[in-house]
Amino acid sequence: MRRAPPAKITATMHDLRLDESANSLPAREIFTVSRLNREARMLLERGLGSVWLEGEISNLSRPSSGHWYFSLKDEAAQVRCAMFRQRSMLVRFPLRDGALVLARGRVSVYEARGDFQVVVEHLEEAGEGALRRRFEELKQKLAAEGLFDERHKQALPRLPGRIGVITSPTGAALRDILHVLARRFPAAAVLVYPVPVQGEAAPRGIEQAIRLAALRRDCDVLIVARGGGSLEDLWAFNDEAVARAMFACPIPIVSGVGHETDFTIADLVADLRAPTPSGAAERVVPDREEWLRAFVAAERRVSQSTRRRLADLGSLLLVREQRLDRAHPGVRLRQHAQRLDEVDGRLRRAFRAKLDDARTRATTASTLLSRASPVLRLEAGQVRLASCSRALAAAARSRVAGERSRFELAMRTLNAVSPLATLERGYAIVADAEGHVLLDPAALAPGDSVDTRLARGRFTATVTTIIEAPNGGSGADG
Repeated sequence: MRRAPPAKITATMHDLRLDESANSLPAREIFTVSRLNREARMLLERGLGSVWLEGEISNLSRPSSGHWYFSLKDEAAQVRCAMFRQRSMLVRFPLRDGALVLARGRVSVYEARGDFQVVVEHLEEAGEGALRRRFEELKQKLAAEGLFDERHKQALPRLPGRIGVITSPTGAALRDILHVLARRFPAAAVLVYPVPVQGEAAPRGIEQAIRLAALRRDCDVLIVARGGGSLEDLWAFNDEAVARAMFACPIPIVSGVGHETDFTIADLVADLRAPTPSGAAERVVPDREEWLRAFVAAERRVSQSTRRRLADLGSLLLVREQRLDRAHPGVRLRQHAQRLDEVDGRLRRAFRAKLDDARTRATTASTLLSRASPVLRLEAGQVRLASCSRALAAAARSRVAGERSRFELAMRTLNAVSPLATLERGYAIVADAEGHVLLDPAALAPGDSVDTRLARGRFTATVTTIIEAPNGGSGADG
């Protein structure tokens, strides 16, 4: 009985601790369902904001209010969407179940039912559908401006000297084009304008390449090409700037974009559309074999025509020769013609000989020039020139000295046998009236005049008497 009070006291203390714990808990905040949905909506809208979604339309509903309600789904999930009338009126493509779209909207909650949803503000076609619509819009716009009219198409050159190729430098399209050009007409030069053909930079690169080719004017025809692909892969060739650059280009353009079933704006603007890059290469150059066959046929026609013409001219010449023969001057003409043939033959032979000689000398000179250094030959020539100059100077001095000695000897000899020296010894030279030196007085007769030259002067005498020399000679007194 004595332990009962403590037990009662303990129970009382426990109760007190429970009451104190209950009083320390915060007050309860009770949400209504409406408030909860509203708070959830505000939390989602503030937390996620505007998002982009891609998915497939399903459960599309269009009530008379003009609002649209639908679901966006992918392989694993779906989400409810709402698009109000003010926004749905801006959609420019037909919306239907199964369409793949891109949607921009705000993540929200429909408070009345607590449904998680997306309030769509913008809607556009996703993938190829949007591109196809943009393609058709641009096609209609450019067609209305006349960019596709046949009257603007330029004719391709029949025999291009240089072909410009605007494509990727690493793609298979370039290899196909070069292979076809080399096979069909290897004489044509090829100038490659390397550009990207896919991606954001492709339209600008293609446009700049076309305008550069138009500015330089160093090609006779241009090929704009790339390999096959999806509509998105080929989209660079559906760019408006590219189309306008092609239309303004003064050089004929052949498009070879994609496969035969692919069709782009560039194909419509180009002066000629080819189904493939290889087909574009075939369009811009002639077939070498066809040209060779045409050359052979033309050569045959020219040869036949020449033979006929020569035959006609031969007949005409024969008639005219007969007429000339009857007119006599033809004989001289034939002689001159024969002479002309001989001179022509000699001239041709001389020209060929001269040409062969010049070619031989040129070949020899080229060989010698390739084998010998001009500097070494010049140095050797200078050495030989110096040596020859010294030898020439020595020879000249020796020659002058020898000639001087010979001259002095000749002078002495001449002086020794000179008649002037004889005259100095008292002799005279007698000549008749005609200037002939007299050796025999028998050549004179009394009364002839003779001219007598002495060492210092001369005089004229008349022969009066002729005296015979004792030894059978003769003499004369004047």
